[in-house]
Amino acid sequence: MTAELAPAPRIALIGMLSAIGGSMVFSVNDVAIKFLSGSYALHEVVLIRSSVGLLIMLCVILPFQGGLAALRTERLGTHLLRALFVVASNLFYFLGLAALPIADAVALFFVSPLLITALSVPLLGEKVGPRRWIAVGIGLLGVVIMVRPGSASFHWAAVLPLASALFYALMHMQTRRMGATERAVTMAVYVQATFIVVCLLMGLAVGDGRFADQSDPSLAFLFRGWTWPNASDWPIFLASGTASALGGYFIAQAYRLCEAGLVAPFEYVSMPMAIIWGVTVFGTWPDRTAWAGIALICGGGLYMLWRETLARKREA
Repeated sequence: MTAELAPAPRIALIGMLSAIGGSMVFSVNDVAIKFLSGSYALHEVVLIRSSVGLLIMLCVILPFQGGLAALRTERLGTHLLRALFVVASNLFYFLGLAALPIADAVALFFVSPLLITALSVPLLGEKVGPRRWIAVGIGLLGVVIMVRPGSASFHWAAVLPLASALFYALMHMQTRRMGATERAVTMAVYVQATFIVVCLLMGLAVGDGRFADQSDPSLAFLFRGWTWPNASDWPIFLASGTASALGGYFIAQAYRLCEAGLVAPFEYVSMPMAIIWGVTVFGTWPDRTAWAGIALICGGGLYMLWRETLARKREA
């Protein structure tokens, strides 16, 4: 594998701050989505969110990034593939949020660094040492503890953040392939546009509510019919759209500028944010079993990223 040069200190700092800022902004989006999941359809919420996000991208961010010329690309296919990974990751994650405590959903989602390492072997031809495989095993043990298969506490929706993490890992692999030639704003705009197209298609398929009679929170969120939002909910929709635009831009910028091993640990700021939001907004607090799973998943993921950084330095 060809070693990448370490980023200059200023670029590395921008990448790390972008990851922190993007993660904190996305935590606001998580709260908004979970709050709205009891009254509106998933595809309606995401359609409004992405429409607001795209408008902010085009009117606020794009003019400072080269204008419409920044949207020109010779890699349209790779942009669309990356955008589909983002859409799949988000939709699975939001469906999980509808049924799970927000801290549990975030913790399960953080299995993504472990999946990136595991997938780097077949997809990128990288070599993974025994210590990193042990970290993968520790993180997966945390997943089993949190999911609790076979117990009365098991909820099938716990699988949804794991599916989200898989697509998120694939998305970041694609981002690293594109980072040398594509701008963060270009990637973010194509993602928002793809969200709009996918949600319109979902709305046409099931937006009439004919499958809305679902007792499960995740399925109800998926199949609920479209309704005009209440005036009191519009600020939440706007907050979600703003968070989507800014968070998507900052995260794309972070992974475009720096290696995943450098910036990914800073995304873990989402975990304490999720716990704070869960307590203050939804009145939920992780139980002892969840705390054990959270510790194993986050510990395995952070150790993995640390080992990845050391390996990159040795190669360089």
